[in-house]
Amino acid sequence: MARSVIVTGGFGILGQAVAERFAALGDQVARIDFAPAGRTAPSGAFDIGGVDLTDAAATKTALDKVLARAGGIDVLVNVAGGFTWETLEGGAIASWSRMQSMNLITAATITQLALPELKKSAVGRIINIGAGAAIKAGMGMGAYAASKSGVHRLTEALAEELTGTSVTVNAILPSIIDTPANRADMPDADFSQWVQPTAIADVIAFLASGEACSISGALIPVTRGG
Repeated sequence: MARSVIVTGGFGILGQAVAERFAALGDQVARIDFAPAGRTAPSGAFDIGGVDLTDAAATKTALDKVLARAGGIDVLVNVAGGFTWETLEGGAIASWSRMQSMNLITAATITQLALPELKKSAVGRIINIGAGAAIKAGMGMGAYAASKSGVHRLTEALAEELTGTSVTVNAILPSIIDTPANRADMPDADFSQWVQPTAIADVIAFLASGEACSISGALIPVTRGG
């Protein structure tokens, strides 16, 4: 039976790969993004653009559109987020707030609002995108790593909160993802060692599957090229 799947940040490189993976499984996929429009949507996908996921009212409106179309929510994949490399000396304190908003508050807001529907599902799944870089932050990674560490703690706390329900909560912790933007920022790097978006999508699809029903509260590194 087709599941109702939401992918936030679904217009980006990783979000696109995740949406395509679920669509290939025959699921109903809704892509929600801050951008007004995305690339070509996977067959059957439902796109909702221009949504500020830090705004509860705007997020609820988007969820209502998904419910009107799909009738429920089975899987929520929180891909939406951002990145900055900035040292503290000479950097902007506002960057710390911006990273918290983009990476943590977006996930917390839509997850809180989607929980009633996810708990109705017999196969409720929440998968967050953490970061390997949040395990130990390098120079210039403080603001980003702090926000992604928050995603890790959200994952652990919510998994325990939802003990006894059908909903599992996990996060994947990728190393550097092979995207055009990352290649442009690091042109001298060995791209062969970077993680492919499709490889990440495969791990997410597994965590959303019935075979992963006993896994909750896990922070799973995804570090090989794929």
